[in-house]
Amino acid sequence: MEEILKNLPKLAKDKHKSSKKFFAKLKKKPPKHLDVLMQELHEEEFERTDCLDCANCCKTTGPLFLNKDIERIAKFLKMKPQAFIDQYLRIDEENDYVLQQVPCTFLSHDNKCLIYEVRPKACAEFPHTDRKKFQQISNLTLKNVAICPAAYNIVEKMKKRLP
Repeated sequence: MEEILKNLPKLAKDKHKSSKKFFAKLKKKPPKHLDVLMQELHEEEFERTDCLDCANCCKTTGPLFLNKDIERIAKFLKMKPQAFIDQYLRIDEENDYVLQQVPCTFLSHDNKCLIYEVRPKACAEFPHTDRKKFQQISNLTLKNVAICPAAYNIVEKMKKRLP
């Protein structure tokens, strides 16, 4: 896995131009079966991929925290929402709550999430490859393929499956 993660940013960069072109075409005229295909590719990939072997998303990026996430996690940690914000979060340049630092504070040494049951929506949905209207998040996906080996594999398979 270390070797894959070491090479992933370069692989993603090498494919960036073709992926960007592919997504531009996809946005203009998404196939009717795109959501079904994405669900299928996502499920196939995650039968082979164990996020606990990787956790690169948790080690290199931080999720957005919605107010609902903050309230739910704070309650789980037996904290007041403002205390949770003060201790763990900051406001980024887009005025969103994000982690003060990465790797994620809640990532344990064995790559397990200490708040898994109540994790932020962004974490629960990552890498967003099974999302409906997938073509609408192409910019996010282009970033995620450089972070997540599974997202990279899914996008490469999708490019082969769609004309």
